[in-house]
Amino acid sequence: MLEFFGRWYRRYFSDPQAVGLALVLIGAAAVVVLLGDSLAPLFAAAVIAYVLEGLVQRLERLKVPRTLAVVLLSGVLLAVFVFAFFGLLPLLARQLARLLGELPELLGRVQNVLLRLHERYPELLSRAQLDAVFDAARGELLALGQAVVSASLSRAVNVVTVLVYIVLVPILVFFLLKDKAAILGWFSRFLPERAELTRRVWHEVDLRIGGYIRGKVIEILIVWAAAYLLFVWPSPDLQYALLLSFLVGVSVIVPYVGAVVVTVPVAAVAFLQWGTGADFWVILIGYLVLQVLDGNVLVPVLFSEVVDLHPVAIIAAILFFGGLWGLWGVFFAIPLATLVDTVIRVWPVDRGQGRLQAAPE
Repeated sequence: MLEFFGRWYRRYFSDPQAVGLALVLIGAAAVVVLLGDSLAPLFAAAVIAYVLEGLVQRLERLKVPRTLAVVLLSGVLLAVFVFAFFGLLPLLARQLARLLGELPELLGRVQNVLLRLHERYPELLSRAQLDAVFDAARGELLALGQAVVSASLSRAVNVVTVLVYIVLVPILVFFLLKDKAAILGWFSRFLPERAELTRRVWHEVDLRIGGYIRGKVIEILIVWAAAYLLFVWPSPDLQYALLLSFLVGVSVIVPYVGAVVVTVPVAAVAFLQWGTGADFWVILIGYLVLQVLDGNVLVPVLFSEVVDLHPVAIIAAILFFGGLWGLWGVFFAIPLATLVDTVIRVWPVDRGQGRLQAAPE
């Protein structure tokens, strides 16, 4: 057994640069895991700066000084944060509260439909089973209401936290963009002397992850806007159009699964508003067309050269990193999977060691 592990180590870690890359990856993972909560504003600012760097470079190509470009974009970012907090979030919160208040009515209407179905086809589902399902649903609604009340009680703390983010994150973004070269130079001091492999991995990951994050932000905005237009036009408007379109836009963060999950609230609100009439089917068919266009037109255009991962690998990454870091893990699941894929492809292997063989017993 010791000989087996010795062969494995010499095969994959005989190159000192491989050891250096492993230490860099372990150190970065340790910082995120141990200090993720404390440094969350810094990480958020780093992600936003990463997204805005492409716009800064475009402005520089137009002969705009970098400092001026950074000031302009930081000002726009601050305006967006203020609008989102004082304008958009209150609208979404009010629509969410109204929707939660109508959930018992929706549950009752669904129960009536299923009871009529049971009367026609009693062999499909017994009355006892239906009662058990709806008793469980009512219990979940009660728990959801209690969770909303608990969240409202801690609202003051959340408001303070958000206000800190509104002020602090744009400031951090400004300095991360303005002093990018100095900051990267400072980090490079901690790299091993021979770090060509680490730089190669960073260069390739930078191209792929940078394109992915920027493309994902664009996709969210386009899908959000398209869903909102679908829900408000043609008339009559779908209730909670802003909230539902926001959920549809955010759902693209989780490929495959997000679209299926968001279908439930869209269909539920449409059913609550129109029953199974023509408008209900127009909304569902339009929503299906939107998802097809997103998956077969928009995604290939935005990510054709960025993400080359099998769907199973994508879903596995979402489950793994989402379980570790929640929403942040879900959002960065594909970039992190891309990082893992890049490291595996460029990792030096000593072919002279031959195939790994178990030590003889």
